[in-house]
Amino acid sequence: MKKRSIETEVVHAGTRQPMPEGMPNSTPIFTSSTYSFPSMEEAERVFSGELDDFIYSRYGNPTVAALQESVRVLEGGAAARAFSSGMAALHAALLVCDLQPGSVILASRDLYGATFALISKIFGSFGVVAQQADFSELTELRERAAEFKPQVLLAETISNPLLKVLDVAAVGEIAHSLGARLVVDSTFSTPYLSRPIEFGADIVVHSATKYLGGHGDATGGVVVLRDATDEPALTSAMKLIGGVLSVWEAHHIARGIHTLALRLDRQCQNAEKLADALSGHAGISKVYYPKFADDGIPDRVLRPGLYGAMVSIVLARDTREAAWKFMNSLELVVRATTLGDVFTTVSHAATSSHRELSPERRAELGISDGLVRISVGIENIGDIRADIEQALEKALSDQ
Repeated sequence: MKKRSIETEVVHAGTRQPMPEGMPNSTPIFTSSTYSFPSMEEAERVFSGELDDFIYSRYGNPTVAALQESVRVLEGGAAARAFSSGMAALHAALLVCDLQPGSVILASRDLYGATFALISKIFGSFGVVAQQADFSELTELRERAAEFKPQVLLAETISNPLLKVLDVAAVGEIAHSLGARLVVDSTFSTPYLSRPIEFGADIVVHSATKYLGGHGDATGGVVVLRDATDEPALTSAMKLIGGVLSVWEAHHIARGIHTLALRLDRQCQNAEKLADALSGHAGISKVYYPKFADDGIPDRVLRPGLYGAMVSIVLARDTREAAWKFMNSLELVVRATTLGDVFTTVSHAATSSHRELSPERRAELGISDGLVRISVGIENIGDIRADIEQALEKALSDQ
């Protein structure tokens, strides 16, 4: 080979080395945005889909693909794609459902506020109709589904923030009886606590920012499909809309998943102890926790003996001022508009996750100004409980 100038060598020397024969025990971080092939003919086979390989990062990346396969296996699905956020993932999941002007999405009234904003404002602007029903009341749900003939039923495995557990099998039966698809946001439960596809869900969505990543250092989302025939539509949504997951985020989330079972075991145990301890506390009028449900659904849907790591409380003085004083008085627990991290966090639903809803609508849903959502971490439960109890005492002091 002809000797090249140093100006050329600083650009090319050492790059495009052969892959090692030894298999890396950890998934490498592939930061390349493009991939080269020995010939244009081979590159064309990749572009056309004849050859399953990587050519451009918007179409796919080996590190991201490894994460997708991990979540696919954990959920027991046929295919999975990763996105730049949970909302991007939900957007793509709904695009898979063949929505047209006049199509109806029947959504649970117990949903993350931004989810309903997505279907009512973004999809609504294209003529898709958003309706709501109480998915915990199956008779009402059947009636409303029969009335609206939805294309999609949309709900959460464990609802945000009142922690109602979805009877996935029953809701799936209602959806399928009408030829509709059931889309389930399973962020709060993760596949460790529940696998909605096994109960009949068609599409499962995760905000991987939360429990899957688990360390508060990555933002992402994942969609898992029950039916492989939906994979081309999901991949097309990923390529054309472009909300693809960063390779660095994929690495962080995939690494977090390795400890998902260990973290959730501890977090669920801590949450149960905290919920039990706070029940009957003078500073609290109500504790929301799936263990306290009297319908038996959590025991059917969730992993036996584990009820999730989220606890929501309503302060006895049910005002924003009391809630903020309680939150401002916390010394260990972190104030953050997120959940699922190894550290315990609190958020105020009325001014964060559900702030876009009117006060009247929040009141209808049971989301009062004194409601605080607690995402329980892996810290010592005695320390978590002590911090929350001292903050409750301070919140009570102004009564």
